[in-house]
Formats: sequence, C-alpha cells, structure tokens
Amino acid sequence: MMQCARYCLVLLLFSVGLRPAMRGQDAAATTESGRKILRQITPRYPDLARRMNLSGVVKVIAVVAPDGKVKTVLPVGGSPILLQAAQDAVSEWKFAPASGESKESIELRFHPQ
Repeated sequence: MMQCARYCLVLLLFSVGLRPAMRGQDAAATTESGRKILRQITPRYPDLARRMNLSGVVKVIAVVAPDGKVKTVLPVGGSPILLQAAQDAVSEWKFAPASGESKESIELRFHPQ
C-alpha cells in the first residue's frame, strides 16, 4: 500500500505539463538559433521515467564557447526526472565555431519505449 501511495505521489508531482506517452524511445532536439550543431548526443532515457511511462519536453539553455564547446547547460523547464539526462547529453554536444559566446535554447522531446 505504501509503495502505491509513493508511486501515485510521484506521478502527481511530475505529471504537470507532460504529454501522453508515445511508442518508441527517442529524444528529438530542436534549437532556436542559427548556430549549427556538429555533434549531437542523444540523451539516455532514465530507468525511472521508463518505469513510469513518462514522456515530455525538456528545455535547456546551452552556453556555447566561441570554439563550439558547451560550457554550461542551464535548466529552463520540464520534468526533473528527464532534465538531468538532457543536461548530461547537451553538455557533450559540439556546435560550429563562431566569433563569440552564444546561448542556445534547446528543446528535447522524450518518448518512452
């Protein structure tokens, strides 16, 4: 009974703003700026999210150095369960070199298997 109550509480806390689950595990990304992505790492879908059949959109801001390396990834919104996976993956991305530092708004969509 206690496990069911805990599970229901977690679902309630993290269900706000999430889309219904879809088939297939993937995370599609989009950016809002013109800076080209040279290397894009797909986030690892968290085991807890898989058990909960959790899908959703995570938004982050990547601070990118002039050489194209991601310096930091700042959370903007989305499920905390999915957010860490998104931050870990985006921190490994590589962008095209530019004349200065930029902030890239990135949206990742997670769909459970």
